Amino acid sequence: MPSLPSPRAVVTTGLIALSGAGAVANEIAQPRSVRPSSFHYEHYYSDESSPSDALPTPTPAPPTAPAAPAAPLTPVAEPAPSFAPLCDDYAACCPHSRHGCSDEPWSLSQTLCGCDPWMEVGGWTQLGYHSDFTPLSRPGAGNQLLSFNDVPHRLNLQQQWLYFERVADGSCGLDFGFRFDVMYGTDAQKTQAFGNPGAGTRYFGSWDASLDHGDYGWAMPQLYGEVAFGDWSLIAGHFFTLVGYEVVTAPDNFFYSHALTMFNSEPFTHTGVLATYSGLDGVTLYGGWTAGWDTGFDQTDGGSNYLGGFSGDIVDGVTVTYISTIGNFGARSSGGSGYSHSVVFDFTLTDSLNYVLQSDYVDYVDQSGGGTNDDQVGLNQYLFYNVNDCLALGTRLEWWKSDGVSYYETTYGLNYRPTSNLIVRPEIRYDWTPTDGGYADGSDHQTTFGVDCILTY
Repeated sequence: MPSLPSPRAVVTTGLIALSGAGAVANEIAQPRSVRPSSFHYEHYYSDESSPSDALPTPTPAPPTAPAAPAAPLTPVAEPAPSFAPLCDDYAACCPHSRHGCSDEPWSLSQTLCGCDPWMEVGGWTQLGYHSDFTPLSRPGAGNQLLSFNDVPHRLNLQQQWLYFERVADGSCGLDFGFRFDVMYGTDAQKTQAFGNPGAGTRYFGSWDASLDHGDYGWAMPQLYGEVAFGDWSLIAGHFFTLVGYEVVTAPDNFFYSHALTMFNSEPFTHTGVLATYSGLDGVTLYGGWTAGWDTGFDQTDGGSNYLGGFSGDIVDGVTVTYISTIGNFGARSSGGSGYSHSVVFDFTLTDSLNYVLQSDYVDYVDQSGGGTNDDQVGLNQYLFYNVNDCLALGTRLEWWKSDGVSYYETTYGLNYRPTSNLIVRPEIRYDWTPTDGGYADGSDHQTTFGVDCILTY
């Protein structure tokens, strides 16, 4: 067995690799919002300024002495009515990116709906290439739904995404909103409702679990309505989970590949209801009920669990988020009950340096009799350095343990943004396990190169 680097050596290497950099670019980093990015997307570059729509108040002319009678006036034709957008400055209200990473991003919503659209329409296109299977998938079987990035050695359309959204704003009283997402690509089968009845068999299952063909497929990961009043918000329907740090949506992650913990120890979607309360100073509370893990308007083995937690600022520059699921996980536990949690600490070390520490825990009673994957723990570390407005560097170090077997991975990558709507994410990833033949292909270590590009609109 080859000599493998220790986790301490890997961390040290990662810190050294990120030590020499330049100016500030706060926008290029893993999303830092404590509200799940699945519900409110936070792209790296967003227009935070909006001009006032108020017209200037006319200043009265000073009084003057009576003038001599004027000559008769010649009638002047009324100017034709203007159909220009009712904005003080249309270019400022509806910016369009032309070139350069510091430009404002081009928006599909503003193109279709004009200034201040009632509904937001957007999406992205992600193309990617990776040189090997991400553990724990295995060669020779194609897309097995055992990890993201399991269709190697070719260029894939991974996410062709489109969403329609209106965010309910309760600041002025009762308001209503909604969200609907649809996507196509090789990532679709990992985003479908694979916790639904029958979804354990390929091409079967309710909601979107059967909408695939070969390595590609369709998914509808979100469809929910929202009601907001004051500091309260309630969504009901099919929505992304609160659990974890990494998310399914490609533009909201720093790395192209995903952590083992994210794919194996966390749900992706739920069907149910979820309330959010933001009336406390610096703290947001979440609580709700879902029909188990990864369900889409259906229920397997009586799935029924609590989903909730909190997020808030501990001190300046340090945020903690705790999210748990308690109860019957449905298809994941074959009807058994359990507990899981994810704790994320986010440290803003400097204007350009960000450190994240995440720990996940999963424990449930497996009613299938197999007793596998029901005792898991993960510890993930992320370090991000913003070099300038167009470039950021990052590293991820992970330890994940499932049923007594440990797995490790470290990933080094960068984000380069040639324009505000386009990002390129190359990375090198090294996986290893101290267990001989611990991976499905019989190996115990692996090095993978990957690169993708994401066009947002």
